[in-house]
Amino acid sequence: MKLNEIRDNEGATKNRMRVGRGIGSGKGKTAGRGVKGQKARTGVSIKGFEGGQMPLHRRLPKRGFTNIHAHDLNEVNLGRVQEAVDAGRLDASAPVTVEALVAAGILSRPRDGVKLLGVGELTTKLSFEVTRASKSAIEAVEKAGGSVTVAYAAGVAHRGTASAEA
Repeated sequence: MKLNEIRDNEGATKNRMRVGRGIGSGKGKTAGRGVKGQKARTGVSIKGFEGGQMPLHRRLPKRGFTNIHAHDLNEVNLGRVQEAVDAGRLDASAPVTVEALVAAGILSRPRDGVKLLGVGELTTKLSFEVTRASKSAIEAVEKAGGSVTVAYAAGVAHRGTASAEA
């Protein structure tokens, strides 16, 4: 192969439509812009404009807010963890951490940590190290003989604390 022989795959590039080149081209006369008016001209963007009337998006009140301090946690049910243990993807002797759950395929990515939820049956004795856990999940794990350690992930401070170590 030579540099002058390198080409794109067949169909990888497509020639642009040349508009305004006569009625036989299929995109002549108005060049696909419809007929007359401001939008038929070039350089126009009037997305929310209502002819000078107060636009709808400005007439409606603002609602809610986005909490910039909110933690984006993965939610994991005990039933999913038990399925992974039964399938042999999760080691029951090692502590169940975020990394272990990602490696087992239960989570796709770690995010800010894990919240353990109590939906499903847990029969195996497991040791969990999670960011948060529901009361029902803690009860179910302890009933099965395991333990739950609520350890806040690095960079995720709990309400009222300055850092994860504090």
